[in-house]
Amino acid sequence: MCGIVGAVARRNVLPILMDGLQRLEYRGYDSAGVAVRGADGALKRFRALGKVQVLKAIVDRSGVEGDMGIAHTRWATHGAPAERNAHPHMSGVRVAVVHNGIIENHAELRSRLVALGYEFTSETDTEVIAHLMAHKLEGGLDLFAAVKQTAAELDGAYALAAASPEDGERIVVTRAGSPLVIGLGNGENFIASDVAALLPVTRSFLFLEEGDIAEVCRDGVTVFDAEGNQVIRPVKQSKLADASVDKGPYAHYMLKEIHEQPGVVSETLEGRIHRGRLLEDSFGHETKSLLDRTKHVQIVACGTSYHAGMVARYWLEEVGVSCSVEVASEYRYRKVVVPEGSLLITISQSGETADTLAALRGSRTKGFIGSLAVCNVPESSLVRESDVCFMTRAGIEIGVASTKAFTTQLVALRLLTIALSRRFGQTAAQEEAMVNELHSLPRQIEVVLQLSDAIRDMAADFSDKHNALFLGRGAFYPIAMEGALKLKEISYIHAEAYPAGELKHGPLALVDESMPVVCALPDDPLLEKVLSNLQEVRARGGELFLFSDQKVAIGLDRFRNMTLSDIHPGTAPIVYSIPLQLLAYHVAVIKGTDVDQPRNLAKSVTVE
Repeated sequence: MCGIVGAVARRNVLPILMDGLQRLEYRGYDSAGVAVRGADGALKRFRALGKVQVLKAIVDRSGVEGDMGIAHTRWATHGAPAERNAHPHMSGVRVAVVHNGIIENHAELRSRLVALGYEFTSETDTEVIAHLMAHKLEGGLDLFAAVKQTAAELDGAYALAAASPEDGERIVVTRAGSPLVIGLGNGENFIASDVAALLPVTRSFLFLEEGDIAEVCRDGVTVFDAEGNQVIRPVKQSKLADASVDKGPYAHYMLKEIHEQPGVVSETLEGRIHRGRLLEDSFGHETKSLLDRTKHVQIVACGTSYHAGMVARYWLEEVGVSCSVEVASEYRYRKVVVPEGSLLITISQSGETADTLAALRGSRTKGFIGSLAVCNVPESSLVRESDVCFMTRAGIEIGVASTKAFTTQLVALRLLTIALSRRFGQTAAQEEAMVNELHSLPRQIEVVLQLSDAIRDMAADFSDKHNALFLGRGAFYPIAMEGALKLKEISYIHAEAYPAGELKHGPLALVDESMPVVCALPDDPLLEKVLSNLQEVRARGGELFLFSDQKVAIGLDRFRNMTLSDIHPGTAPIVYSIPLQLLAYHVAVIKGTDVDQPRNLAKSVTVE
């Protein structure tokens, strides 16, 4: 979603702002802009449609420098992608505003402001904020008071920053429903949507809570809570590696992140398993009590995280744990019946997904025994607002199409399955077998990654297709869904996933010589049934792209197959997701699409 960067310093902040915007490109955007206080004390604004690099070229040509400024990457919500709709938005020369989120009462506020004589030049909800602040400033308020009073009139989710040449020693920020962090420096301070934007200039951060308003000056930061009380937010040292936001030798972030999976899976397991046993205390001291009371698990997530939750349902039910999985955007608006002893598990890479957060917040009055978040960002809203958290340790994921975040989510959910299975009769020997499977998982992923060149050759036969069908059974049905999602996200090929047993209930009508069918063939009890489904595909001329266990005798004619080494059944869904990621990646590269930033998509969906 949109990205914010800002700085107040005794040096030219434009290089910091431009670098920060480029580090936020992974969030998804269609335009970018910056406003800085120039040498004459006035705000200089530059905006551009397209990539940050386009904006940077405009700024460089201008020769402008400034010691205070705010910048933004925009993903269109209100108003089409256009320079006039790009942030920052200004009201005359008095104030500039950047904003993430959605203001739901913008139409009402716009009507009021038009009646007061303000002229609008964009279709955005953000311009309403700029004019409303200007009106407060014209009434004699300073910037801090103007932001505070303006925020009180806004309905919706927002993180916003305001700068004014009349109050040029500070930036004022506030948040409600969208994340905002403050980076602390020596004689300079910064703001951003997340820590990734500021890693080159600081490792010290404080995280604004809901309703906080703060003034960010060169020599200090002052924070007030929603009630107007001055508060001290704890300063945290980020452990994120700056190198993780560079592509290194890889052509795309997505390929880099696919190849990082053995390492991040190892990191997610680190300190949590030892000598065939799960170290449950590593989850946190409050988790044991919560799991002891769990009789039912309700998983809520979106997109790729939802697919991870669907896999976890098969795992949990195998060990006797009742489980339901729902898409957060549906769950949050439904009247739900919560079984006794239900634990809410939310899953999110960013921890800022709007629908998942809303589901968590709405769950507090529904009778859950507690909430557990599986998340990749320790400073996120989801982590802070959940009772207990399981961090996936995937590191920064830049590519919009999730890869390493997905596999580490599955690892986390597998560990939680082991923990819950202890309460449902699992023996020590059964636990040891499951733990040993996880212990060998990084090496198995490394072996699969060596098939990348062969999968690229397979992709060459695939890339001219316009549609694709993915099939799977059991826990491999959600893996098929994830494979189809990856393909459609980055190659723009229409792809659908079905349980293989549903083939004759409709999808078979789509199969002909131009319809590729992708399927994983693990050596499991459902193998013969899946092979029977695939025979029906071949009988109608469908082209098969298969990924199979080395023990599997396929027994079909005319198919492309990639053989995987012997895979443990419990972790097989994790391993088989890797070649599907590689297939999608290589198809997209051959087609020439924007792999890391596919059209119309954002990395973190922080608004509805």
